[in-house]
Amino acid sequence: MNEKNLTIGFIGAGRVGCTLGRYFFEKGLKISGFFSKTYEHAEEAAAFTKSKSYKTIKELSDESQVIFITVPDSEIYNVFLNLKNYELKNKILCHCSGSLSAQIFKGIQAAGACGYSVHPVFAVNDKKLSYKEISRAFFTVEGDNEKMSEVCKILDAVGNPYQIIDAENKHKYHGALVMSSNLVIGLYHMASRLLEECGFSETVSGEVLAPLFLNNAENLCKYGCSGALTGPVDRNDTGTVRDHMGVIKDDPNITAAYRALSNELIEIASKKYPDRDYTQLRKVINEEN
Repeated sequence: MNEKNLTIGFIGAGRVGCTLGRYFFEKGLKISGFFSKTYEHAEEAAAFTKSKSYKTIKELSDESQVIFITVPDSEIYNVFLNLKNYELKNKILCHCSGSLSAQIFKGIQAAGACGYSVHPVFAVNDKKLSYKEISRAFFTVEGDNEKMSEVCKILDAVGNPYQIIDAENKHKYHGALVMSSNLVIGLYHMASRLLEECGFSETVSGEVLAPLFLNNAENLCKYGCSGALTGPVDRNDTGTVRDHMGVIKDDPNITAAYRALSNELIEIASKKYPDRDYTQLRKVINEEN
């Protein structure tokens, strides 16, 4: 089946649905249109993607070979239950959740359809603008083997890199993404709190940390963990680390984060400098104050 001839419909006219719909349209894929609980939202999304707005899920399903369910995770199964009331034979159903697998489509084989999770590793934060940047996103695909090649051909057509993963790894995969994005915000907030305890205002703390944070992120992406690593662990600077542990000891959250992440950095540094002995540094990091 030619992926350019597949008609792709969207249930859900929010940020992800509009972004993928417009992106697929720009890449020459055939978009049938949108259904939303609020019809005005479907109309808006349809106008944005030069497609059609549907008043019922049945109408969209009848005119779509591939259906992307782009609703909040908690609503995916309910949408699927609704779809099961209609003819689904040979259709491809996709959701875009990072944490849920295609196993949420319970009983889909009996309906003659195939289910997939198609997740863009991308922060879709603007309903009308994110499609311009999503070409940089890596996608993961998981689901039935039967029509996996057809789903992958859609991604081949738009040109994004992707990898097929197993359902059993979805939670671990999503945890990795959260650690590299959302949890970093927690670390940044901890750093801001420490600076504020030193007398810096919230605004000035941002001015201090932003260039350091951005430069480090850029180096990490360019050179990898080992190449980007600097600081006291990289130098095996036991004295500095001991001083840090001493001044943060009264905050258990910061102490736990500093300890856990420093132990991880030692693993990186040990491979970077195989002749160095990090025994004493490990002792300082892990000893209870």
